[in-house]
Amino acid sequence: MADLVEKLKEIGFNTYEAKVYIALLKKYPATGYEVAKLANIPQSRTYDTLKVLEEKNIVVSANTKPVTYTPIKPKQLTSAYLKKMNSTVNYLDKHLPEVKDNYNEPIITINGIQNIQEKIIEVIQNAKREIYMEVWSQDFKVFEKELLNAYNRNVEIRIVGYDNFTSRFGLVFEHAFARDIELSLGGRMIIIAADDEEGVIGKVSSLKNDISDTNIIWTKNRGIVFIIKEFIVHDMYLIDVEENLVEQMKYIYGKGFKRLKDKVLGTNATYMIH
Repeated sequence: MADLVEKLKEIGFNTYEAKVYIALLKKYPATGYEVAKLANIPQSRTYDTLKVLEEKNIVVSANTKPVTYTPIKPKQLTSAYLKKMNSTVNYLDKHLPEVKDNYNEPIITINGIQNIQEKIIEVIQNAKREIYMEVWSQDFKVFEKELLNAYNRNVEIRIVGYDNFTSRFGLVFEHAFARDIELSLGGRMIIIAADDEEGVIGKVSSLKNDISDTNIIWTKNRGIVFIIKEFIVHDMYLIDVEENLVEQMKYIYGKGFKRLKDKVLGTNATYMIH
């Protein structure tokens, strides 16, 4: 009986309600006095409990003297519970996702090369449709296996590669100014956008064991992920245009886009755009 009481409590009964219902299943119709004796609970609590069960349509009273009570059949009880539970679950399935519309995804800072590598591997493993990435050749080696796995499960891979970059798979745009950028930034950028859902952008310090300057931000915020992807896509545009219009670009903007950089950043700028 104790097990039945506990199971009834799991579907919304309290202890007195469970004991009264089980007592009525043993003998019905029964008076309040008889129920109290069978359930082994105080008579005053028995009448209160019977009233609650009647309001819940679990017990039916008869207009007799004294009043007698009859429980609904166990099958009726479980069917009613399942119907209510299914209705509740369907409602939650429909309306809980709507709550996320007003939820701002966090932007999380991750420090340390190992933690960064683990997070990027996780992002790659989560990807189902596409990965856009900017990465140096030495960092690419860490992620190459997982990227190949993603490629083999039909995830499109597009990479801006730095520093004599090569890959056996995916579409690669090789960046021409890797060394200049690394010297300017004091490190190697790592950028990734996956499925328009997850994004990472940050830097690995050129100085060995420099934890303070080795960090990324990771987010599922759609707005930030969109910006990260656009950053990579525009680099790809520029690289492809430059490869096909080398002399024209040099004539218009100067070697290494110097005139363009001076125009946008000023002649005294220390930051090297890419």
